[in-house]
Amino acid sequence: MSVALQLSEVRAGYDQADVLSGISLRVEEGRITCILGSNGAGKSTLIRVILGLTSARAGTVTLFGRDIARAPTHQIIAAGVSCIPEGRRVFPKMTVAENLHAGAYLVDDAATRTQRQESVYEIFPRLKEREQQLAGTLSGGEQAMLSIGRGLMSQPRLLLIDEPSLGLSPLFVKENFRVIQRINQMGVTVLLVEQNVRQTLAIAHYGYVLAQGHVVAEGSAEQLKSADAVRQAYFGGGH
Repeated sequence: MSVALQLSEVRAGYDQADVLSGISLRVEEGRITCILGSNGAGKSTLIRVILGLTSARAGTVTLFGRDIARAPTHQIIAAGVSCIPEGRRVFPKMTVAENLHAGAYLVDDAATRTQRQESVYEIFPRLKEREQQLAGTLSGGEQAMLSIGRGLMSQPRLLLIDEPSLGLSPLFVKENFRVIQRINQMGVTVLLVEQNVRQTLAIAHYGYVLAQGHVVAEGSAEQLKSADAVRQAYFGGGH
């Protein structure tokens, strides 16, 4: 199986302090790979490094076989990466349709944009119903749909999803994870960064557990489910 993303011995941080201390991981094409960890584990810094927003101080970051450790963010996005940020961050004063079009800003052809928009509406029929509604007036669950839909408008090869369960009701968390699974089944490689262990391991193929900037465990979803010591140590066993 070919590798979409690979990090080898990556160190990164802010000022003099390393947040990531020699991280190595790989995301295989066509799969859902998850990064589990509590607050402060280094998950956000990891995403920033992948997107080129924070430079790696050491190590290599390879995207579809190309070294991107020093590449600017716009080149990484153009190479097929899309990120659905923590907290959704839709444009509240723009309509649903305008938000979606913002996700396809690299696409010049209007017909292509419209075709992709219709594909998003097939996944999220509710967004079609709310097409001309301002995003700021949507419910939290609908904003989550819109955020994912906007991320799909660039037809990414690799989709980074940061804390998709944050601030959502349990019912919508389940729905959100079903959608992520469906997107993956459509052929999109997913890197899912989460704290919600149970929901994440229900859909992931492989995962890594981060703690204090180190990978402390890795394995298939089944292996991580049974790693009681890891679950107790980093997640209190309650999720």
